[in-house]
Amino acid sequence: MEQDLILAGRVLSFVASPFDAGGAAAAVEEHEAVVLREGKIAAVGPLAALRAARPETPVVDHGDKLILPGFVDAHAHYPQTAMIASWGKRLIDWLNTYTFPEEMRFGEVAYAEEIAARYLDLTTACGTTTMASYCTIHPESVEALFRAAQARGQRVVAGKTCMDRNAPDGLRDSAQSAYDDSAALLRRWHGVDRISYAITPRFSPTSTPEQLEALGALWAEHPDCLMQTHLSEQLDEIEWVHQLFPDARDYLDTYETFGLLRDGAVFGHAIHLQPREKDRLREVGASLVHCPTSNTFIGSGLFDMGGLMAAGHRIGLATDTGGGSSFSMLRTMAAAYEVAQLKGTALHGSQLLWLATQGAAAALHLDDKVGNLAAGMEADLVVLDLASTPAIAQRAARATDLWEAVFPTIMMGDDRAISEVRIGGRKVV
Repeated sequence: MEQDLILAGRVLSFVASPFDAGGAAAAVEEHEAVVLREGKIAAVGPLAALRAARPETPVVDHGDKLILPGFVDAHAHYPQTAMIASWGKRLIDWLNTYTFPEEMRFGEVAYAEEIAARYLDLTTACGTTTMASYCTIHPESVEALFRAAQARGQRVVAGKTCMDRNAPDGLRDSAQSAYDDSAALLRRWHGVDRISYAITPRFSPTSTPEQLEALGALWAEHPDCLMQTHLSEQLDEIEWVHQLFPDARDYLDTYETFGLLRDGAVFGHAIHLQPREKDRLREVGASLVHCPTSNTFIGSGLFDMGGLMAAGHRIGLATDTGGGSSFSMLRTMAAAYEVAQLKGTALHGSQLLWLATQGAAAALHLDDKVGNLAAGMEADLVVLDLASTPAIAQRAARATDLWEAVFPTIMMGDDRAISEVRIGGRKVV
């Protein structure tokens, strides 16, 4: 049995969404502490009181550093790790030039295992403790990521990417094999340790109606799983969808028709939505995932965070590695701030941190497990150094309140700001 441990410092936790409750939703307490016990959070409260109640429990004192939930990346492609930041033009050109050739290598078990380990090393170093990832069409790619995450005790959501058209030879499955492979992986892994399976059609252009129907049937058979895919990322992509599905009312309808739209659906990007699509997404409780570094890197467009949040959508944040240009959720938060400014919304630091923790966890239906610091939650934590570089330190020193001290790290921080990472209570960085 592991010994209890007290982590002391400044502690950030959420009582509500800062988009709904404003500044009162996020509490940052000085001289606070978190008690860890057997991979869970046993208590959160004033350091003095927790030490008095547990005089024999060792204390790790982080001083004025900020203890917060581990970051949650709600949309990523771990097979694109090695080709992140590849120069390209538009989405389809980028897929054909870089992504598809790289993904063809993941039928080789050793290569899939190498990249899975590298991806988890890189993201952990940036403070990410939970992620939802697409794999490739190869079951080996899914097995590699799940085995690596299981060995680390890490919470991961992932699934075999399904494509039976508009992809190169060697990267296409079929409606039947997509169903069979996904079902076998789901039965083997879903709910094992901290692993969750997500049914994963890449996007409508690379799946025939027959494949989408098969995956919709599989989801109906396993309604406790998530379904993840892409939606309305680029305007030329939307036009392509209209050509491939001429009878569909809109892009979203290509999923809805085949049973792939309900609570538990997670749609990456969702930039260029039509009014009907917005209404239906909100009505069914589907999740939208904002991928700001990817949307700007590939020139997709500007996500309407202010408008969609005001309308009541469930929204998370993600790197979209490797279309996104960074593994860091700090960099992703900075990009989200910049994109929102271009859309006329100034996101507060509490809102950005919520999007990268509890908001992303809620988008993945994991907010009862990760994304917040509260008794009973899983002990995935990050400790941020708010003076990690000279530039950040000199700005934070002039801050008149704690949120003003936190904001420079959100905007300029990188892996140097990650002082400590714990996954299931165990220190990994």
